[in-house]
Amino acid sequence: QVQLVESGGGLVQPGGSLRLSCAASGFTFSSYTVRWYRQGPGKERELVAHISSSDATNYAHSVKGRFTISRDNANHTVYLQMNSLKPEDTAVYYCAAVRLYTVYWGQGTQVTVSS
Repeated sequence: QVQLVESGGGLVQPGGSLRLSCAASGFTFSSYTVRWYRQGPGKERELVAHISSSDATNYAHSVKGRFTISRDNANHTVYLQMNSLKPEDTAVYYCAAVRLYTVYWGQGTQVTVSS
């Protein structure tokens, strides 16, 4: 059974940090590109960060220098380290595993940045 499970979301003050995890099972995780998306209230879903099967990374301009994506293939997990969080980072964060025409989605984890 294919599963992607996000965790690590929560409430944090502006300037704080969170680390999100995306744990995969049921497919050959190491051969997939993994992306983190987010959807804020009243906003469209946007791509936040991307890590390929060869560990190439890319970031949205709005998070570059603050967020870091990494992967641990041995544990079938991708991480999103989020530092210097801002209120505008408030959103549901989703991970997606992509290979050719196949896309698997997680259920999302809520991140709220507020004082």
